[in-house]
Amino acid sequence: MESFEQAAPASHRPHPSAEALRRSVDAHFPRVIEQLAALVNIRGIAWEAFDPNELDRSAEAVAQLIRDGGIEDVRILRVDNDGVPGGPAVVARRPAAEGRPTVLLYAHHDVQPPGDPDLWESDPFTAVERNGRLYGRGAADDKAGIMAHVGALRSLTEVLGSDFGVGVTLFIEGEEEAGSPTFRTFLETHRDLLTADVIVVADSSNWKVGVPALTTSLRGLVDGTIEVQVLDHAVHSGMFGGPVLDAPTLLARLIATFHDDAGDVCIPGLLGADAASVDYDEPDYRADASVLDGVRLAGTGSIASRLWHKPALSIIGMDIPSVALSSNTLLPRATAKFSLRLAPGQDPEEAMRAVRKHVEADPPFGARVVFTEGETGSPFSTDTSEPASQLALASLEEAWGVPAVEAGMGGSIPFIADLTELFPAAQILITGVEDPDSRAHSANESLHLDEFRKAVLAEALLLARINDGGLDGPDISRRE
Repeated sequence: MESFEQAAPASHRPHPSAEALRRSVDAHFPRVIEQLAALVNIRGIAWEAFDPNELDRSAEAVAQLIRDGGIEDVRILRVDNDGVPGGPAVVARRPAAEGRPTVLLYAHHDVQPPGDPDLWESDPFTAVERNGRLYGRGAADDKAGIMAHVGALRSLTEVLGSDFGVGVTLFIEGEEEAGSPTFRTFLETHRDLLTADVIVVADSSNWKVGVPALTTSLRGLVDGTIEVQVLDHAVHSGMFGGPVLDAPTLLARLIATFHDDAGDVCIPGLLGADAASVDYDEPDYRADASVLDGVRLAGTGSIASRLWHKPALSIIGMDIPSVALSSNTLLPRATAKFSLRLAPGQDPEEAMRAVRKHVEADPPFGARVVFTEGETGSPFSTDTSEPASQLALASLEEAWGVPAVEAGMGGSIPFIADLTELFPAAQILITGVEDPDSRAHSANESLHLDEFRKAVLAEALLLARINDGGLDGPDISRRE
């Protein structure tokens, strides 16, 4: 990602406490990493196949870290969704002084399953430092987000004193990697505890090592399954093959209609635009995405726009016999699960209807198609002219020493839509602790430690600027 256009970053005079905060963050950083490593060692996975006691242990460890940081009102809460208990969330509150704003700091303490242990260079649940990076499941996603909040508050308290005026609420979720099934219910149940003027979601990525980013847009998401049926039951491929095509073949033909020859999604009714203000160099993208030599990239327009502002449709699973279990049989039915990322501005329900209409309109060879809707999540975009975004851009620039990029993200964070709907007055900031080589959800997940140090400082600076009344009209001037 070597080349990008400067995205009109905000410019402030240096914050008067900047150097003191930098010294404090540096002094406490070894302890922050030690505490992060201890969190990584806990196998807190919010999936039914894993030990729920480890998830409870993870929540207790986070709660104790926050208590040790000087916040007394710390609770572990969970809600039920249709009788199913949700993951344990940690909510901690430090009330605002009269007339001062409140900032909600979000992260999540649950992690992805480790996957194939043979792919890891070290035990996924033993934090190991190598070449300036901390390796382990959750080291980046998202236990680093927790420690960014804890470390920033620790330094802010040390520099400004324990009586600073801005209110702080920490909301550390315990089921994000399982799809946040009780998130909406949790927000509705505990709305009074979570109401804030600014919400900081520390669960994204920076542009590259050395260049910070504020995530200003997210793609939405819809998914579902498509089943193709051609026979009442399986039959011998030698005796009956030829006049009828098997279900996997017809399913493949149907899937092939989702993209045009250039690789753009061509389902009518889906939005897309070539609107990115920065670019992502093709060699960097190919390296970051591990694209094999000779494989052509799909789609048209800038790579950043293809990632952030256009739909992307993937087939993420298929139900057909494996090669090991295959036989000379015409298969009567086959099912695929699709995952469709939506451009900002796209209504998820309209997108789901568009996919249904497309697959049902002209089934290959008249096959029977059964479309089953899955999950939906709305896209997100933010107005970076709002005071909180300006303060965040200024704080990132001061911490890194270079202007921050206003970047989209190709992924989805569906719960952002719930935050937007239930807290419409709050300004939402999506910040990052990861970099393109963090490999979240993959083997050898890691955190770049020097970048993480800057992320802690940037959040401390942001809180200091808000504490100084920055939301009421800071001295902001756009750099020409």
